[in-house]
Amino acid sequence: MSTILDKILASKFIEVAERKQQLSIATLEKAPAFSRKCLSMKQSLLNSESGIISEFKRKSPSLGWIHEEADVVEVTSGYSAAGAAGISILTDLEYFGGTAMDLIAARPLITCPVLRKDFVIDEYQLYEAKAIGADVILLIATALTVEKTMALAKKAHELGLEVLLEVHNAEEIGHANEYVDMLGVNNRNLKTFEQSIQVSFDLASLIPDQFVKVSESGISKVETVIELRKVGYKGFLMGENFMKEVNPAKALKNFISNLR
Repeated sequence: MSTILDKILASKFIEVAERKQQLSIATLEKAPAFSRKCLSMKQSLLNSESGIISEFKRKSPSLGWIHEEADVVEVTSGYSAAGAAGISILTDLEYFGGTAMDLIAARPLITCPVLRKDFVIDEYQLYEAKAIGADVILLIATALTVEKTMALAKKAHELGLEVLLEVHNAEEIGHANEYVDMLGVNNRNLKTFEQSIQVSFDLASLIPDQFVKVSESGISKVETVIELRKVGYKGFLMGENFMKEVNPAKALKNFISNLR
């Protein structure tokens, strides 16, 4: 029986193949953003008081529409002004309601590093990420082999992009390699979409210290961030908690204020 992740990946292979036909890597390399120097999310998290990576996400497979009419420029520029250590922007249309155009539109008004949040399965997507102005790409261990993770992470570094590797269990930490900058623990199981913050606590001591630790999904309380910091986490990727509000940027500002 196929999982939600299986369905997402199957459609992603088709989608990327189609985009390759429409736009060559040579064309992507000519994009104005391709020559810009990427900002370091790793350093931003290490230097940040909050460590919050606030996410722009209109919908998800588990919840459906969260904030269908959200304006990407308004929300992400607000996030940036509110003190986000980083911003994550979904570029998957079918399952998350985002596009590459969201990141392109938002980038000029954001002063912090930007993660292109998508299901990366092909080197082509790294060139895309660089061309649309991303600083960081996400690699999901459960969607890739160890060898593919290594190849994609190495190529990302060659292009000047940082790498956030996402894991869900102890076994997947084995996907980490020298080209990974941040290691994220997703508290949501991508196969069942059930979530538990306990996953981050369970895996914290197993993550090598060379990687900046990030906890992803399901975080809604200031107390949770404080407790996760105690076990070594520097980054906290939060989307739904802010996006469900009328004013996501204001919700982020209040959250950071309460953290202090």
